[in-house]
Amino acid sequence: MSRPAILVVAPMPPFPTSAGNRRRLLTTCAALQGGGFDVDLATYAHEDQVYRRFGQHPPTDEAAAAALFRHTFRIEPAGTIPLTTRARCFGIDDWCPGEVDAFVDWYGRTYPDTRAILMNYVFLSRALEAAPPGFLKLIDTHDRFADRQHQYRPFRAEPNFFYTDRAGEAAGLARADIALAIQSEEAAYFRTITARRVHLLPPRFPARRPFTAPARLARIGFIGHGNDPNLFSIRRFAAAWAEDWAPGRPELVIAGEIGTSLGQASGPGLRLMGYVPELDAFYDAVDLVVAPMLMGSGLKMKVAEALSFGKPVIGTALGFEGFQPVIPEHRGRTSAEVKEQVLALTSDADGLARLSRACADLFAGYNARAEAAETDLLALLRSHPTDPAPGLHGSPLPDGEVCGLSGQEVLASSAGRLPDTEVTPDTLVLAGGTLTRETSLRSNLTDDPDLGRLVATERDAPPGAGPYSPLRRRWFAKVQKAQHGKVGRAGATPDHGLAGLRLALSPEWVRDPRLPDAFRAELATHLAALRPDWEAEARLVGLTGSGAILALSLPRHLATGPHPNAAFLVSPTSRALTLERVTPLTAAPALAYATARADLPPAPACLTFAGVSAPPGPATILFLHDDLVGRIRIAAPAPDETAS
Repeated sequence: MSRPAILVVAPMPPFPTSAGNRRRLLTTCAALQGGGFDVDLATYAHEDQVYRRFGQHPPTDEAAAAALFRHTFRIEPAGTIPLTTRARCFGIDDWCPGEVDAFVDWYGRTYPDTRAILMNYVFLSRALEAAPPGFLKLIDTHDRFADRQHQYRPFRAEPNFFYTDRAGEAAGLARADIALAIQSEEAAYFRTITARRVHLLPPRFPARRPFTAPARLARIGFIGHGNDPNLFSIRRFAAAWAEDWAPGRPELVIAGEIGTSLGQASGPGLRLMGYVPELDAFYDAVDLVVAPMLMGSGLKMKVAEALSFGKPVIGTALGFEGFQPVIPEHRGRTSAEVKEQVLALTSDADGLARLSRACADLFAGYNARAEAAETDLLALLRSHPTDPAPGLHGSPLPDGEVCGLSGQEVLASSAGRLPDTEVTPDTLVLAGGTLTRETSLRSNLTDDPDLGRLVATERDAPPGAGPYSPLRRRWFAKVQKAQHGKVGRAGATPDHGLAGLRLALSPEWVRDPRLPDAFRAELATHLAALRPDWEAEARLVGLTGSGAILALSLPRHLATGPHPNAAFLVSPTSRALTLERVTPLTAAPALAYATARADLPPAPACLTFAGVSAPPGPATILFLHDDLVGRIRIAAPAPDETAS
């Protein structure tokens, strides 16, 4: 008998598991699979946008996901999700684009025998209303979002993630049959705002190593994703740690994506380890882990992970929320207090042994509660009515028929089982190198040893791949001397090149121009043919010693302050330009501006470019930003080099 299926929708991928919300997604899916359910995973590409807007490559491994789940889908948003709002808070649906609703509607018609839909995050709850009658509807809340912005006040910062009010959060939860809470304090809160069933489901972390008490502390560690709670918390702790550090005290090792957000942070007693592909490397390098969390909601996955590796942990009460802490080392209030607790145990072998025993007891109790909650949820899913209307589609499992695998065993059983989806690359040889199109599920990469540097990824699935396929075409550029027009494989030139494509540029293309300028300019000629996110007509209004001033309308956020960019004057002999200044205007020029995206309203400005020159007649500037492609058409002739 076929296994019943559950659709899981999330705004982040599960692989690589470099952040707490990804770990939560993966452990929940593994629990469902271990309980006898097939899981279809749909990833809404929201995190891709966030990473690109901060100049980082989106860490995504579609091949690993395809190896683990029955079906995988990718939902591409048409617009940009706002990271800020002028209102008091976000409306509950401000981060739920119509593309997610459309996918759920399509999926329900395509796979009507699915038993349930699990939506990750309450801000995507509206899409639950698109599910057909009979689907059991669940929301994995991950965090409490009502009034979350208030946590930023002590840090004099503005949030760049979702937050709403109690009424909005309650309205979102009301769309589900069951709300999953990640820890007990938040479960209690959700029960005060909704009549829906709230089920506590902490993620289970099987022990990976036994606890071993260090005799002395030589190195303490912190590992985490580069989100605001981690960033603000570790910055304060690192500053406190370095303030009076002296030889003989432990070194603070900071690892993970948080290193990118910290930049060049340094100080005595600090070491940035960077991203570690294997967690063992980090935990082998430290004797104790700190969790000096000062803000954030949900469960601090870094605490559970450290305990699973048998490492003692010292942290704040907020860092241990959901773990039921009892000892002072798990109930600190400030960075300074966590620091003093670490220093007090640095050379205290007996104290470190006591701490390790307390951490082992804490972890065992936590996992026992998590396992019981997981068992209860699976029983609830299996016992739900399955009649097509008004119950559920699909067939229930016979009594006693479960997969019998733990979540970790499910993950292990899929290792190495990658789908055969790669297509032989098509290469166009240019004057300065090659431009290669490759079709595959490979996604967690910036360079390929054979194809070169990643330039862009097509947003749309390749023709024939099917709706919402995660399969993508990617374009690579490699420098080499070659004869222009020759193709790398007979009859294999990429049809029509980049003309009309919707591309997500690699952030390195804008922020890290490693390719030679002449080759980048040659590639810009091909990029100019793709479908822009916005297009504007500009008028030459002045000259400078090195270039020209253009008046135009452009996306509003680009008219206020500098943004990382790359610009090219596109012509038979294209060349790179330098944006020297952006000057907002009070009145819009009578020039055309076009975009199909509601999130890119126009604003008038003057752009001063160095290096603008062109033959008489109209000229085109390709204006590239993180995750945005703009095309500027100069209505008046640009000055030639001698005139400028």
